[in-house]
Amino acid sequence: MNDYVPFQTPNLVWDYTIAIYLFLLGIASGTTILAVLYKRSRKLEKPSENWLIRSTAVLAPGSVTLGLLILIFHLTKPWTFWYLMFNYQFNSIMSMGVMMFQVYMAVIFLWLAIIFKDLIACLINRFVPKLGFVVKWLGIAEKFINPIELFLLFLAVVLGAYTGFLLSALVSYPMLNNPVLPILFLVSGASSGVAALLIAILTVGKLSTHSDEVHFLHKIETPTVLVEMVVLFCFFVGLYYGGGAKTLSAVNALTGFWGTIFWVCIVGIGLIFPFLTNQLANDKLKHSKGFIIALASCGLFGILCLRLFILYAGQMTIAG
Repeated sequence: MNDYVPFQTPNLVWDYTIAIYLFLLGIASGTTILAVLYKRSRKLEKPSENWLIRSTAVLAPGSVTLGLLILIFHLTKPWTFWYLMFNYQFNSIMSMGVMMFQVYMAVIFLWLAIIFKDLIACLINRFVPKLGFVVKWLGIAEKFINPIELFLLFLAVVLGAYTGFLLSALVSYPMLNNPVLPILFLVSGASSGVAALLIAILTVGKLSTHSDEVHFLHKIETPTVLVEMVVLFCFFVGLYYGGGAKTLSAVNALTGFWGTIFWVCIVGIGLIFPFLTNQLANDKLKHSKGFIIALASCGLFGILCLRLFILYAGQMTIAG
């Protein structure tokens, strides 16, 4: 049943490149959701000086850009990708995804431009004063910050769910053609956002572990991990009791090489270890910078393994 070579399953359509791409999109989705929620809940007077917002300004658009670049150069003919940028096919989930990325990138850059308006104004006045009208436009756009943020929040949620919809389009594979997959990827993307932001604000921002930003992320972290565990459980229970090829796909995925990856790397290192360690650690350890970064790194590692696992294990079994 598990007579196969890992990473070289006979029916392989998409490889590890797609898994990395999905992982990066999950980080973009998660960090954007968290940054918008934080800004709105804290009513920041100067959001441009907040390290959670600053980190998101790099991580969110940076992750999407890096993911798309990896995808482009993985294609047999990379330059043909640009046709997708302008020729939309409404019956293609890949084409619709490209359209969504373009809207998401436009809105997040607008949101960030409004937040960093003073910095942009300073740079324009110093280097290209002829572009002074841009600052005026940003001033007008700032009046609509509330609907812009709500729309960005919506796009970030859609981006996180899209990573699951993209795989579920492979209808021949019962494990991937699963309605729970978009929810699983959305929730795990939020988890990756928490982990990435914790690492960024503690290492680059050098914030205190007692800071409001760390407290906010910790408050989100535990329920997100619990929801992720429940969704992952529902995913496999539904698959196992689905009968036929669905049951076979669950058995194939949870045993052998990819079964080991699932139980050790995803469940053990990515979920159970950080969760239990957080619950059992004393206050001094919980507020140790190294401790928080180590657990966040475990979480990110587990989520990357989850993407690889879903992609490869999901392509081992074809519907009869």
